[in-house]
Amino acid sequence: MGYAQIAGLPAVYGLYGSVFPIIIFGLLSTSRQFVFGVDAAPAALVGAELAALGIANGSPEAMMVVPVITFFTAVWLMVFYLFRAGKLVNYISTPVMGGFISGICTTIILMQVPKLYGGGAGTGELIELVEHIGHTVGNVNMPSLILGLTALVILLASRRFIPKFPMAIVVMILGALASYALHIEDYGIKCLDSVSRGIPSVVRPQIEFRLVPEIIGASLSVAVVIMAETLLAENNFAQKNRYKIDDNQEILAFAMANLAAAFTGCCPINGSVSRTTMSEQYGGKTQLTGIVAGIVILVILSCGTGFIGYLPVPVLTAIVISALYSALEFDLAAKLWKVSKTEFYIFCGAFLGVLLLGTINGVLIGIILSFVAVIKQAADPPRSFLGLVPGHEEFLALERFKHAYPIQRVVIYRFSSNLFFANASIFQKDIMDSVNEETRAVIVDASAMGSVDVTAAKMLRTLYDTLADMGIRLYITEHIGALNVQLRKLGLGDMIESGCVRQTMERALADMGIDRPYPLVGVHNSYHDIRRKKVENKAQELIWAFGDDAEEVIEKHVRESISSIHRGADVDEIMTGFWNQMDVQDEDEWLEHMEAHIEEIVRATGEDQNIITERIEHRRQQLLSKLEAEHPEFVERYKARRNAFKRQ
Repeated sequence: MGYAQIAGLPAVYGLYGSVFPIIIFGLLSTSRQFVFGVDAAPAALVGAELAALGIANGSPEAMMVVPVITFFTAVWLMVFYLFRAGKLVNYISTPVMGGFISGICTTIILMQVPKLYGGGAGTGELIELVEHIGHTVGNVNMPSLILGLTALVILLASRRFIPKFPMAIVVMILGALASYALHIEDYGIKCLDSVSRGIPSVVRPQIEFRLVPEIIGASLSVAVVIMAETLLAENNFAQKNRYKIDDNQEILAFAMANLAAAFTGCCPINGSVSRTTMSEQYGGKTQLTGIVAGIVILVILSCGTGFIGYLPVPVLTAIVISALYSALEFDLAAKLWKVSKTEFYIFCGAFLGVLLLGTINGVLIGIILSFVAVIKQAADPPRSFLGLVPGHEEFLALERFKHAYPIQRVVIYRFSSNLFFANASIFQKDIMDSVNEETRAVIVDASAMGSVDVTAAKMLRTLYDTLADMGIRLYITEHIGALNVQLRKLGLGDMIESGCVRQTMERALADMGIDRPYPLVGVHNSYHDIRRKKVENKAQELIWAFGDDAEEVIEKHVRESISSIHRGADVDEIMTGFWNQMDVQDEDEWLEHMEAHIEEIVRATGEDQNIITERIEHRRQQLLSKLEAEHPEFVERYKARRNAFKRQ
């Protein structure tokens, strides 16, 4: 009802907008739970347009112009539907959605805050809302503030301890009873305006042709806000509750619901985050919630409007604020801060954009930041130089797997991105910095490379010629066949004909005359049994599984293993590690961590430290024997590493 007044209409039109439009939306929508109705953003835009046209709120002219704006809003939404504009939401990431929802909720909360202490609702963005709060806070009505804060505390506490209990209904009923019995209006506490009885009648929008250009422009901005805001919010709720929606079908539902609003004389309507959150809180899982709500409002308008005038505004405001508070996604922001600072800044950009500049600008800021992040990531993609662990087949990152060795006179380079103008120089620099006078081949693992642009093709030509002058072969391998088609179109067909492109890294090595067992730098005997290792191939699997956190994970499980000794665990059992069937390299690291905690093990078991040390050394000798039997080429490296550890 308040939003209807912001849009320049009598309060009762807020109820009219929640009858036929909400029922039509419920019948057409693919969202299981989203609720439609008169809402803040479209109402504020319509109110601003009336002010720009010099039309007074509540005037006959306003009641004539507002339905026309609603009608053209429906027309624009229908155009968006026909052009399948719903797919645009696919370009909006989770941080943008989270920042957007949090910004909308915070904006509406700030709009509602003055109503807690007897003031009027604010409009605009953050600066205007803060100014409005500053202007009204000097006229605080203490009974209103006490009533509103009490209701808010009760609602938030019930959400925490009895979330399924419909406390909002109880609070609303108690507020109405207090208003009826105690005459709270005598204390300056505002109640809702009385509403005349009667269902909404059909209205034919009257168009004044002199206003048509302004109305068309205004309705376009309103339609964009409705589409963007509601689709984003709907997708947010759908992701959270694990179901899918048809974005384009939703736009059709928006259009038809607004068409119904236009023919009942109402302002444009929108998806409501606060109503949806409240419905979700009390178990609403289908559109039957909205349809029943529309029918109930229709019944109330027909024969039960009398009690509306007894509802205290501070209590209703507390209900709205408590619902919006639960929809804030600052927990997502905290998670993003730990996981990805870039996505955290995108969240903040969307949040502050909505808060400071409005819905559309906030979403645009978030989208722009997302695209910048994508370009930045593509310009500096994950990449690594590869080698082999003796006795294993996979090519592994040298900087990550300390037991991996490069192949003699060969540089193997993995580039995990499409190759284009922004990262071509990085690609070229990495390769040129890695070669030396002994290098005879550069093999590029292009398994993640799906395309090459003109700039990158020119770079590849230069790199190929430069390496050829140095006596070095360049191979591009592991990529999809479509990339070869693209390379030929870009004028690099002669490179393909010369054998630059090979299907696998093994074939590139074979073309160089290098076959298994591959000669590794620093390893004298590269013999390994390929057939056996196809069954058991776990070169430093802990590092592969846990990445940079591997040391921390091992340390954590060592401590847990030591604590389990108190509960009767056998020391020999925990020496074999927590990861089933650890490879030699991983188990060796496990034992190193065990040695670092040997005093704790002694305290836990009560055994002599020398005995514990001997048992660890015995297990290490078993590993060495296993290594000598399976991978003799790795024994010297293992002993050297053990000696280095002992010297530390």
